[in-house]
Amino acid sequence: MAAEPIVLFDNGHHKCLMFDSLVTGEGVQSNQFLIVDGKHEALIDPGGDLTYTPLSVAASRYMNIRDMDYVFASHQDPDIIGAIDRWIVHTRAKIVTSKLWARFLPHLVSSYVTNQLSGSVYDRIVSIPDAGANVKFGESYLQCLPAHFMHSVGNLQFYDPVSRILFSGDLGASLGGEDDHLPVKDFDKHIPSMIGFHRRYIASQKVCRLWANMVRDMDVSMIVPQHGKRFEGPVMVDRFLNWVSDIECGIDLMTQDNYRRPVDYV
Repeated sequence: MAAEPIVLFDNGHHKCLMFDSLVTGEGVQSNQFLIVDGKHEALIDPGGDLTYTPLSVAASRYMNIRDMDYVFASHQDPDIIGAIDRWIVHTRAKIVTSKLWARFLPHLVSSYVTNQLSGSVYDRIVSIPDAGANVKFGESYLQCLPAHFMHSVGNLQFYDPVSRILFSGDLGASLGGEDDHLPVKDFDKHIPSMIGFHRRYIASQKVCRLWANMVRDMDVSMIVPQHGKRFEGPVMVDRFLNWVSDIECGIDLMTQDNYRRPVDYV
């Protein structure tokens, strides 16, 4: 049976749906997102081989997969875009991603590249410049925001101005928590499930503060990461922005001990 999505927003014409339990076995659980605006559809960070079949089955209840407009990819990790070859072959969707990673995508779609009847894979890619861009979508647009070094060097995040949801990729991600389908209720209790990930995977406090400054100037009702719980409402959004602005992470924590020749064998 197809997984039931979590409805993040629905005004009758515009919908934002989240699938959060499609990974089975040993894969890392992640969130995938479907945005529908009238007869237009887009997927955000649809994942790899572990999620392709369950996501395509579940999403097909809300759209014609073949005619989907876009697949948005925040960065190049396997749990983000590992099944890109299948989305390229089985849909007409354009792939929206950072220009830094666009030129590497042919390595993931060899069957498409070698089929001379398919045309160039670059015809299917929308390369987003470092400054970001607005991508026309249905009666509105989806905004590609610069989120570089959080945690990829060419990272993007996606903002939907209709629902006022910011899809934040790995920023705000939490691991090992319970009831990940629910929003954060107690921010302080939620910190332990976020802090280890952010210290290791986010580049520095500087980029976190610059990012938070950008988001504070936006009308954001919800921040939804790719892993774990979401932050709903102005109080939780503000708590997260304040927390992430002050966290030491990445290169802030590096010392000479992190750069020594290993002595152990694996």
